[in-house]
Amino acid sequence: MGKKRTSTIAATVAESDEVRQKVLSVKSPAAAKTSKKSITMGRAYIQSTYNNTIVTLTDDKGKVLAWSSAGSIGFRGTKKSTPYAASLIVRNVVEKVKKTGIKDVNVFIKGIGLGRDSALRSLAQQGLAINSIKDMTPVPHNGCRPPKPRRV
Repeated sequence: MGKKRTSTIAATVAESDEVRQKVLSVKSPAAAKTSKKSITMGRAYIQSTYNNTIVTLTDDKGKVLAWSSAGSIGFRGTKKSTPYAASLIVRNVVEKVKKTGIKDVNVFIKGIGLGRDSALRSLAQQGLAINSIKDMTPVPHNGCRPPKPRRV
């Protein structure tokens, strides 16, 4: 009875060593995030409203690499929709994405705010080559049904 017991203990120790080796060989999530491959093409989405400007940089498939908005930088109130805030937003986003190595960008603009043009200009100033610009602002066609005429 004693020999069987020692052999089962030895087997469990050997199994636990194998499990440890497997656990150590698996990469941690933090290590997986730091080893990004170089991305040369990307997309820039600029959403400019009357109240805010949001810029998002993605890879070619649409996975978000970095984003920023006027509120996240520290602007409050009416200053969020200014062209100066839009240029700082783009500078902040490009700083975050420099490690990935993006060089070319397709730009998609949505909205009618003041930050549209300055965000686009500052993208070019930051050293990104703009391949195409597409305006995706939603435009109503036909609109809502008008009210009934007033009867007096």
